Amino acid sequence: MSTFSHIPVLYDEVLDLLRPQANGRYIDGTLGAGGHAAGVLQKSAPSGRILVFDKDAEAIAFAQKQLTFFGDRVTYVHASYAEMGTLATQHGFAQVDGILLDLGLSSRQLDNPERGFSFMKEGPLDMRFDTTKGETAADLINNLEEAALAEILWRYGEEKSSRKIARMMVQERPFTTTTQLAEKIAQTVHRRGRIHPATQTFQALRIAVNRELETVETGVLAALELLGTNGRLAIISFHSLEDRFVKQTFRDLSKNCTCPPEQPMCTCGGQANFRLITRKAVQATAEEIAQNSRSRSARLRVIEKK
Repeated sequence: MSTFSHIPVLYDEVLDLLRPQANGRYIDGTLGAGGHAAGVLQKSAPSGRILVFDKDAEAIAFAQKQLTFFGDRVTYVHASYAEMGTLATQHGFAQVDGILLDLGLSSRQLDNPERGFSFMKEGPLDMRFDTTKGETAADLINNLEEAALAEILWRYGEEKSSRKIARMMVQERPFTTTTQLAEKIAQTVHRRGRIHPATQTFQALRIAVNRELETVETGVLAALELLGTNGRLAIISFHSLEDRFVKQTFRDLSKNCTCPPEQPMCTCGGQANFRLITRKAVQATAEEIAQNSRSRSARLRVIEKK
């Protein structure tokens, strides 16, 4: 286990399945606090290199301090991993040996009330990964029509009370803080249980604000193109929509080609170009869940390019 101050979810499992080695070239598309990147650098010492991406400038600044020891073995890019198809090649990281995408929020983002991701403490309804551009959650809630809000809550949060909550949002707006919204949702749906009634709404708004599903689709396809022979792509998902896409994409890629004979772009010769490394999603152990409850919903899937 790493001596790094922040141990991210499924740390050991990621390193075991990515197999970092000296002279290897790797990409971490979701740098966060830098814990996974530190592990890859330690395992690939002394000459392995890693290219890291993050839309959150604060995350990059924090991780740079944590990864100072590794010097120029790390290249930082302030951008979404969805752009890696172009940017990785520009930085000399084409045909890499391994890529990691951890699609969850970092603890630093969740624990900072000013970012607006959590309703546990009062903060502005922001929820942007990149706080320098784009609409906030408050912008969506306070400006969209009721039907559009209901669609967001149902599609991205699978919220059964999406219409009722959307109606409340329109009637009670403007909303400015996380606790204000969470309290109104709790009053609206009267739901009891271990999960707070605002949980799915906050998830849906965050996904919509950051266009997460579109980013996942673009980023996964870009990552697959960047893998060299025997290169592996590891993806950690935290909710069913992302995991469903990753699972189906990996399954399709690992099947024998079904391209029509007249398709000129097919070069696989009827054989699959990828191999599933994880037949089932890898999940956190009971010990890890006890130490970090946020790991409970993590699902790790890995595929290898032949």
